[in-house]
Amino acid sequence: MAKKTVATLQSSSNRLTKAIKMVRSPKSGAYTFVESVMPPEAVNDWLAKQ
Repeated sequence: MAKKTVATLQSSSNRLTKAIKMVRSPKSGAYTFVESVMPPEAVNDWLAKQ
């Protein structure tokens, strides 16, 4: 059985967080996923904006 590991995102001494949110397309109405890697302090601001 294969094991799957989840890596932490770290570059030198900076901690990073990968955030994923669903966004609805205005043209087709379908949902798409938008991913971004950022510092943990910026996640709430990124998720709040449209």
